Amino acid sequence: QVQLVESGGGLVQAGGSLTLSCAASGNILGFYSMAWYRQAPGWERELVAFSISDSSTEYGDSVKGRFTLSRDYDKNMVYLQMNSLKPEDTAVYYCNAEVVDSDNHIRHYWGQGTLVTVSS
Repeated sequence: QVQLVESGGGLVQAGGSLTLSCAASGNILGFYSMAWYRQAPGWERELVAFSISDSSTEYGDSVKGRFTLSRDYDKNMVYLQMNSLKPEDTAVYYCNAEVVDSDNHIRHYWGQGTLVTVSS
């Protein structure tokens, strides 16, 4: 019923910036939580950013001070602004959200991922 689709990935040089978008569609009343994860080849999936409405956003240690999660509740969109990118940021980035549906139930969803490649 609910689908998350990431976009905005691509190739960027080290030190550059990139903004990822996550669009949620379906029977949505709102978001309970929103998060971004990433996974590089040979590495475990890593938490990038996590947020619950009316609370502060938690960031992974490797991206603190460089990445920012933001939301547009009216458009059911989640964003990840990435600054000062490093080659080690290269990974597939996944959107994750707990979505409140019309029955007031909370469901957990993942996007398909978008690839970010940072060149030196």
